[in-house]
Amino acid sequence: MSLLKRIPDGALSAGYFAGFLTCIALLGAAYYFEYALYLEPCPLCIVQRIATLMVGIGCLWAFLGRNTQWPLRIGLLFTSASSVFGAWVANHHVTIQNLPADEVPVCGPGLEYMIETLPPSELITTILKGDGSCADVSWLFLGLTMPQWMLVVFLGFLVVSVVALVRVWSR
Repeated sequence: MSLLKRIPDGALSAGYFAGFLTCIALLGAAYYFEYALYLEPCPLCIVQRIATLMVGIGCLWAFLGRNTQWPLRIGLLFTSASSVFGAWVANHHVTIQNLPADEVPVCGPGLEYMIETLPPSELITTILKGDGSCADVSWLFLGLTMPQWMLVVFLGFLVVSVVALVRVWSR
């Protein structure tokens, strides 16, 4: 606990903003992969983008509320919850990618069609299940797929936001 007290408040504030910028960069990279490299995102990729946006909003909220107790805590709690959600989705995506070929779910209709035809509750359930397109591995970096990297990123955000929460709550 004494180690957490040694972290200067300015470093925490810079960290909140750095987290926001990291999320912006991740979303920018996702759109680069989609529009410049023509890698079509699957439904779980889209949900991970939403989770990344939520983490970024939480970081920005923490940065803007850094001088007030409850807005800062709410921002960090939102960041932590969004990170847990993102890690869950990324882990589910990794699981689908590691299934044997005969256990991969069948490909469903396109995301645009599902949005137009399904009621919201069924849409969310269908998207979170993933489909056959989620099993495709179209990109590797240092031996890890995009969902594996996103799992690392979300777990990193979770650890950092929980450490910041402990530090802020102990004041």
